[in-house]
Amino acid sequence: MKRSIFRTICSFAVTTALILTAAACSSQPAEPTENGDDTQQEQSVEGEQFKIGILQLMEHDALDNARNGLLDALAEGGYVDGEKIVVDLQNAQGDQSNLKTMSQKFVNDKEDLIVAIATPAAQSVAAETQEIPILATAITDYPEAGLVESNEVPNVNLSGTSDKTPVKEQLALLKQILPDVKKVGIMYNSSEANSEVQARAAIEACGELGLDYQEGTVTNVNDIQQVVQSIVGEVDALYIPTDNTFASAIPLVVSITDVEKIPVICGENGMVKGGGLATVGIDYYKLGQQTGKMAIRILEGEDISKMPVEFPDSTEICINLDTAAKIGVTIPQEIIDSAAFVIENGEISAE
Repeated sequence: MKRSIFRTICSFAVTTALILTAAACSSQPAEPTENGDDTQQEQSVEGEQFKIGILQLMEHDALDNARNGLLDALAEGGYVDGEKIVVDLQNAQGDQSNLKTMSQKFVNDKEDLIVAIATPAAQSVAAETQEIPILATAITDYPEAGLVESNEVPNVNLSGTSDKTPVKEQLALLKQILPDVKKVGIMYNSSEANSEVQARAAIEACGELGLDYQEGTVTNVNDIQQVVQSIVGEVDALYIPTDNTFASAIPLVVSITDVEKIPVICGENGMVKGGGLATVGIDYYKLGQQTGKMAIRILEGEDISKMPVEFPDSTEICINLDTAAKIGVTIPQEIIDSAAFVIENGEISAE
């Protein structure tokens, strides 16, 4: 009986010793594998996803192209949506209350970067945060819109690319095509800061080119038909700058001007593709690419408050020969030859 008890005690002691030994061994630090710590850190960095909120004022050719150029440039730089970045795209459909709600959403979601496409979108986001970097595009004049202290040194959490267009060259193109034009209707949304800037430039250019002018202003898309109808009988041509409201409704505008044989000189290529006659404008897709490259620099740590506002480095002529035929206008061959894009028989050809 005593031997049985002794064996039991010894067995228990051995078992306990084995358990304690195993526990002690498991508590010792493991030998590091080759590059073990470095690998884990690299995986952590590589696995990081940046959150980017994109707020677009509305849908039209110019803004859509700017957005697509931005996303393509990000992807080309290694920032692919769903991999290194997560993009939340919001479209306000031109509604101010939507802009505010969506801006607040991005701030509440603590996005790493907010991209604002068009002036009202940038103004809305800027009113909601002074901390999250805001990168903007399709904005004519940043200081005039109250977005930065200066183009050279923004000194705020916002910078971006400008779509400032050569207004005088656009009106000069009109005179090249139609030397006998005397009076131009300048059409724009008076509540858009970017349009106000361009309208003033157009008025100044008219004076320099010996043209009379008449302004036709709207405050929303619902005003366009009435305002265009009221002015076409008073002018020889219309000039529409890079105005978001008119850009979104260019088919409505040309449905009136084509009947009245009134040429429309536009602020950007998308409106010419939509039925305007001609422009000397910028490529919004390239502008978006330029913006995307800025976005990468911000994601990689550059201080946005010290990043100068960037401008396009080139312009291009776009001509719509289909519209010219409808309104009885002959485009001089030298202008056609110098155009980057020519629209004929519904097809766009790049020269």
